[in-house]
Amino acid sequence: MAEKMLMSQEEIRRALTRIAHEILERNRGVEGLVLVGMHTRGVPLARRLAERIQLFEGELVPVGALDIGLYRDDLVVRGHPSTRSTDIPVSIEGKKVVLVDDVLFTGRSIRAAMDALMDLGRPCLIQLAVLVDRGHRELPLRADYVGKNIPTALSERVEVRLAEVDDADAVVLQDCPEIPAHVGARDD
Repeated sequence: MAEKMLMSQEEIRRALTRIAHEILERNRGVEGLVLVGMHTRGVPLARRLAERIQLFEGELVPVGALDIGLYRDDLVVRGHPSTRSTDIPVSIEGKKVVLVDDVLFTGRSIRAAMDALMDLGRPCLIQLAVLVDRGHRELPLRADYVGKNIPTALSERVEVRLAEVDDADAVVLQDCPEIPAHVGARDD
């Protein structure tokens, strides 16, 4: 499988720094703000954003982890979902929740995440931050904060690698012509 480097460790760092500033500007600070990362790679991205926000503002922003396994609409195709723990350390009731994920593709994972969040409480608003937006939406969703827009073909796969999960930071594009567009993809 051929790979093309799309973002280096330094480019990821810069994108997250910019996104952290944009979150602060749009929300006028950290009051009522909660970052919620989607398993797997959204969780370390949310933690990194919180670290940057703390550097800029001097205040901790609560960070949670969200499992969407049981909320997906493709359980029949994927089979038995792997579940991880959902851990959000504060109530999201009436809060400004920034949902964090690595790649925005069809929008189906984001829809599942919003359903999962609504089962936990009623935030006053939900915003979406993604490191990569690759297009090909199947649902009418868009990210509020994007590290990088990367136009792709359906036969390509965007893979985000993070040191916390994969031992290194990088975003790569893989050409996978033998894999149907939505089978086995991590980036949805």
